[in-house]
Amino acid sequence: MLRTHKLGEADRIITLLTRRNGKVRAVARGIRRTSSKFGAKLEPFSHVDVQFVDGRSLAVITQAESVRVHGALLAGDFRRYSAGQVMLETADRLVAEEREPSVQQFLLLVGALNALYDDTGRPATLLLDAYLLRSLAVAGYAPSCSDCARCGVTGPHQAFAPALGGAVCARCRPPGCARPAPETLVLLGALLEGRWADAEDVDPRVAREASGLVSAYVTWHLERGLRSLPLVERG
Repeated sequence: MLRTHKLGEADRIITLLTRRNGKVRAVARGIRRTSSKFGAKLEPFSHVDVQFVDGRSLAVITQAESVRVHGALLAGDFRRYSAGQVMLETADRLVAEEREPSVQQFLLLVGALNALYDDTGRPATLLLDAYLLRSLAVAGYAPSCSDCARCGVTGPHQAFAPALGGAVCARCRPPGCARPAPETLVLLGALLEGRWADAEDVDPRVAREASGLVSAYVTWHLERGLRSLPLVERG
């Protein structure tokens, strides 16, 4: 479940990211009535098994069974809740076309929300940054964290330019671009590749710098900022 909004007096339009059909917008009839058969199953953060039929303009949900509901626990932890909101918004933006299969994006989102829900001990901001980097990579925007993103010369390098695709060498470096610590670029590479052994127990300064680069990279490639991203508390 990505988002919902009201329709008429008792219905809602539900936007879902599905395994088989990609992004689907569907109507849940009568969901806002206290007697609704859907209850609280169709809320953001919920992983549900849904049946729907095609209507004139939107699909209509006929049945929904909960697989896993993340919202209640996440709502009690603002760091994890705000990170989860960014994940939902990112998935919604990256899967632009409705009914186009997006299996990798679906699996990434489910895995990231499960990691937030299970409280693995990994900071919510690191889980978020890993999700953002990997979801962008699936969409075709993988950043370079070592070799120069522009000319390909072997790194590591000392600059990072979101507009050019990540790490850049001294010759390709544009004026005013970020010059992060070497450890920060190593952390970005570990998060992108899912190497958690290399991403845990990092210096908080390095983690904050990495988060800043991830935010800049996401904002550039999505062309406009994520509304929920400024709400994330960086440790």
